[in-house]
Amino acid sequence: MPARRTLHGALCEVVPLDPERHGSELFRAFAADADERRWTYLPYGPFADEHAFRAWLQASASSSDPLFFAIVDSGGSAVGVASYLRITPAHGVIEVGHLNFSASLQRRPAASEALYLLMKNAFELGYRRYEWKCDSLNQPSRAAAQRLGMSFEGIFRQAIVYKGRSRDTAWYAAIDSDWPELARAYRSWLAPENFDPSGAQRSRLSDLTAPLLAINTVKSSI
Repeated sequence: MPARRTLHGALCEVVPLDPERHGSELFRAFAADADERRWTYLPYGPFADEHAFRAWLQASASSSDPLFFAIVDSGGSAVGVASYLRITPAHGVIEVGHLNFSASLQRRPAASEALYLLMKNAFELGYRRYEWKCDSLNQPSRAAAQRLGMSFEGIFRQAIVYKGRSRDTAWYAAIDSDWPELARAYRSWLAPENFDPSGAQRSRLSDLTAPLLAINTVKSSI
């Protein structure tokens, strides 16, 4: 089982979720999203107030599966949440999910580094398969999975019901044999020399990971 320990990066830290330490910072960070779109594809939220948010945070922090982490930026503020879930050591399978990145984290190198740190930790623990699942309608999540080097494996139709509607689930995964090349792609992209003085990337992560994606060869039997 993955431990409740801090994963250290150059741009962020992935820290075991602590409601007392992170609650107010996360609530303020998420409240900056006035239209509350970030909660659309999560099975909970939005929350009416900080009290309701902290109640959810307390329950989440006490869980071991999902195992929740806060993403803390270089300034020391909690700006996002992520978790491991469906943790199955016997089969070497683990999923990343419950991703909720505030506006101050989205589309920043720190966001990609946080996800790299979680994937790196899983494979270093000996997991064989690292999964990413999302609503098939969630195009930003689907694009993010492939940008991160997770190969598309198919759609599970009517997989679950949440927030009063049926969800088809898109499955993505990376496996242990993918990891060495993926790790090199991440390190290359995160290297300081990949960013110009204004912070613009010279090479895109998607260009580095695209050649590593497995081609989905599943065909209809009809």
